[in-house]
Amino acid sequence: MSKKNNQDKLLIFALGGVSEIGKNMYVIQYGNDIVVVDSGLKFPEEDMLGIDIVIPDITYLTDNRDKVRGILITHGHEDHIGGLPYVLKHLNVPVYGTKLTLGLIEGKLKEAGLLGETKRILINADSEIQLGAIRASFFKTNHSIPDSVGVCLDTPEGTVVHTGDFKFDHTPVNNQYADLQRIAEIGKKGVLALLSDSTNAERPGFTPSEANVGDALEDIFRKSTQRVVVATFASNVHRIQQIINASIATRRKIAVVGRSMVNVVNIASELGYLDIPEGMIIEPEEVNKLAADRVVILCTGSQGEPMSALTRMARSTHRKVDILPGDTVIIAATPIPGNEKYVGRTVDELYKLGANVIWGPGSVSRVHVSGHGSQEELKLMLNLIRPKYFIPIHGEYRMLRMHAQLGEAVGIEKENIFIIDIGDTVEIQNGAARKGSKVPAGNVLIDGLGVGDVGNIVLRDRKLLSQDGILVVVVTLSKQDGTILSGPDIISRGFVYVRESEGLLDEANRIVTTTLNKLMNDNVNEWASLKTNVKDALGRFLYEQTRRRPMILPIIMEV
Repeated sequence: MSKKNNQDKLLIFALGGVSEIGKNMYVIQYGNDIVVVDSGLKFPEEDMLGIDIVIPDITYLTDNRDKVRGILITHGHEDHIGGLPYVLKHLNVPVYGTKLTLGLIEGKLKEAGLLGETKRILINADSEIQLGAIRASFFKTNHSIPDSVGVCLDTPEGTVVHTGDFKFDHTPVNNQYADLQRIAEIGKKGVLALLSDSTNAERPGFTPSEANVGDALEDIFRKSTQRVVVATFASNVHRIQQIINASIATRRKIAVVGRSMVNVVNIASELGYLDIPEGMIIEPEEVNKLAADRVVILCTGSQGEPMSALTRMARSTHRKVDILPGDTVIIAATPIPGNEKYVGRTVDELYKLGANVIWGPGSVSRVHVSGHGSQEELKLMLNLIRPKYFIPIHGEYRMLRMHAQLGEAVGIEKENIFIIDIGDTVEIQNGAARKGSKVPAGNVLIDGLGVGDVGNIVLRDRKLLSQDGILVVVVTLSKQDGTILSGPDIISRGFVYVRESEGLLDEANRIVTTTLNKLMNDNVNEWASLKTNVKDALGRFLYEQTRRRPMILPIIMEV
């Protein structure tokens, strides 16, 4: 371990992933060395109109770019790797990941044109890397994607452990067992601070094994007399393997539908993480050529996403696959909070087409298990690591709070548990921790090709436009004497239907004319004043008449 400098302190903070689900990014800094763990994205909230995805604000990292030694990735899920193509454009640092994780990252970087210039370093659970004064090592965990690891960071101040996403599955589908022995050894040596996954902190007991799902799927496949459609997360490689195994057992072929699903199946099978017999996969076009009870369709859309394969099939707008009466559709995932209504809508459409749908709390427990540990597993991790300080991460505020209570229950001092928000730092110096100053943090919104160019004001305008519409007022004034040469012309979009509101718009016209004439008589000819006065007078009148506040855009020209 590097020598300790009494002036330097250890900083731990999150740029994403606390008080929210998604865009995980955690930073550990000692002196002039910064190590970043994960670089994820999250999907937009309902009020983020038109936004495609949300990534962390990395201002602190770009301001300190010469100190950033690398980004360590715990596993290949979108909420941990999805931000990389955007982050690496501004921060060209090495990326460390396991084989499957790097395979999935490389696919993303290729699309973004960054593959050539990004240094990618392959690690495994036995790797050790020196990153300035910080030494990183890793340990195997179970999660719903293979090759997941936790991270152990030895700093001159002490050891910091980041669990990554984990559960303790004692019968894992791919025989990749969590390394309980290594985790216990790390704990025995002494851990200064633990950052641990809080996703299921509200769930009592243990999370069931993924192996349970295989039996349930095989049972459903056997009983179905027609085609079976299974929607799941593309990145849940273990689930995909279970679907392949159930298909082999019931002598069915698999058609893979949905861009992200095709990508993951290709990458995972190339790298040896999926065991698919020769001739098992068929093209979607071949589905109708086989007997209905010999086909499984594996697709995206378990969250009811509008453009996903399952949603398009449900709406009968998919180019290659139709849902037929009697087909069995399995939605092998629980809705992410906020997606329930989209999933419900898709299920309604599927029922209308005559499909049998297996979804919802009762059924999903058979065909889906979480990749995150429940309360007993979280307590086990805390007991194995026995940290001095505990920082719950990866979860909404109530989950972090619940995880903190579990920490207290297993004997961690209440004052040694830090519930942080993004940008809050925990400073540790000479073994003593306290809340430090904040670093810049927040959301960067991505809309099309624009990164961060849509801010609160643009969103506020979009909200206004979507609620009350827009009125454009066009007037031409004379340069000589300021009289109105043409107009005012009023154009309405999304406010009122012009043909049915002639009286209202005529009156609006009169108000604009009167306002402009009065201003001209008072020798007010500054454009800003003219526009403001027109907006105010018109806004007042329209609100009195309609109780709506459309966006008003005055366009004044001089000739």
